[in-house]
Amino acid sequence: MNAPANLTAVLLVVAVTVGIGGYGLRSRSTPDFYVASRTVSPLRNAAAVSGEYLSAASYLGIAGLLATYGSTMLWYGVGYTAGYLVLLVLVAAPLRRSGAYTVSDFAEARLGSMAVRRTATVFVVLIGLLYQVPQLVGAGLALHTVLGAPAWSGTVLVTAVVLVSVITGGMRSVTLVQSVQYWLKLTALAVPALALLLVWRGVWHPGGGPAPAPVPVAHTASGHGGGQGLYSVYSLMVATFLGTMGLPHVTARFYTNPDGRAARRTTVGVLGLLGVFYLLPEVYGALGRRYAPGLAAAGRADTEVLLLPGHLVPGATGQLLTALVVAGAFAAFLSTCSGLALSVAAVLSQDLFGGDVRGFRRAAAPAVVVPCAIALLLPGSGMSVAHEVGLVFSVAASTFCPLLVLGIWWRRLTAAGAVAGMVVGGGLSAAAPTLALLGVGGCGRAGALLAEPAAWSVPAAFLTMVGVSLLTPGRVPAAASVMLARLHLPEALAAGPADRSAADGDRSSSAPVRSSRDGRR
Repeated sequence: MNAPANLTAVLLVVAVTVGIGGYGLRSRSTPDFYVASRTVSPLRNAAAVSGEYLSAASYLGIAGLLATYGSTMLWYGVGYTAGYLVLLVLVAAPLRRSGAYTVSDFAEARLGSMAVRRTATVFVVLIGLLYQVPQLVGAGLALHTVLGAPAWSGTVLVTAVVLVSVITGGMRSVTLVQSVQYWLKLTALAVPALALLLVWRGVWHPGGGPAPAPVPVAHTASGHGGGQGLYSVYSLMVATFLGTMGLPHVTARFYTNPDGRAARRTTVGVLGLLGVFYLLPEVYGALGRRYAPGLAAAGRADTEVLLLPGHLVPGATGQLLTALVVAGAFAAFLSTCSGLALSVAAVLSQDLFGGDVRGFRRAAAPAVVVPCAIALLLPGSGMSVAHEVGLVFSVAASTFCPLLVLGIWWRRLTAAGAVAGMVVGGGLSAAAPTLALLGVGGCGRAGALLAEPAAWSVPAAFLTMVGVSLLTPGRVPAAASVMLARLHLPEALAAGPADRSAADGDRSSSAPVRSSRDGRR
């Protein structure tokens, strides 16, 4: 392991991130910081969405799960991508037409309730913090693996860079950084993957000798079988298919599009970019299972991507390929943490710090520092990064998915129903895996239900929202029909004078978020 080359790769990624983030110094207005003034083109937005979405779970975790459990874990990449198809069909364009800056804005505007807004804000913060922690732990793992540095150093480094990027320019700055980081991550995985495939097929012999001999995999874990294994797969599909639309850093991206049509084009672009990327972790997982099963057996499966190029390609070439993979890994940590910090800072700013640029910057500090502290205090549960993120998807699918789907497509949703559904779904999806980690349920059917709760927590959230709404028919917002028309009609037909005024306010450098939101109501 060539520590100087790997350190150089990390520092180059940091320098590029900070340098491109300097573009954000042009950001002066509130809309710049929250939604990049709604001027991001579909192509750039698709790359930015993909850049922030491809986290440590995608870059490191999927390959590790494949190396450990085999083909059963292919569903992670499929589910992460297919979630955008559901988002495209159900919420992308209506969510953009809502004119909101955050999920909390949408919830309040749709249901006219501060209780709904506060509940949504709590879950935005919870999901954002839970999602950032495995990214920061992964950064520490990566730096320790390739440099031998203490694990805390990677966590602190990513936190510092993200804080600078978010405070400097908000959404405008981070959008450009994330779009560049997608292409960096794709290249960083694709080039070494091609080299590894050539070695595997015997086409290239970088050391002048025969290809490395495969290692028997009998001592590595295999995919779970039987009914419990099938249930886990279905629950994973529910979590990833429906959880994508509930991730606050994903939905925030669609507010940056100029209009609903652009939001749909962005989503189609994301499907293509993710489809290409998710072909690559499978290469590392399969070859890791074949040539380096000892990593999985030792509980180090998440390091497969980082160590496999040097294992199969000796000498300076292998060191360069490893440095490239390390650069992509840090791009993954930085881009995802930046998007999550933005979404958390946005809702904290509006609800606690006044909603202007100064408030956004003040909110960014706890949005970044708190998950850093958690990652340092709780360095890891021994669980795969991808599995930890999968549990966050369960919480998102059990809270914001029902809120968005019913809020966009069902007129009779009430504030009481929305609050009850989010509390029930979020509570169940968060408590169940916690009980599983404490050993409740054991390894049987009850343990599987607790470890993968999405298959029953998501239906519970939907049923609760619908049931409570039907029991409170008198609390359907008076403006529900008007709001639904705004969500579903093309902008040119739905916008009245007040809406156009609010849209003008979005472009104004002086319009505060709160008054813009109030104007839309």
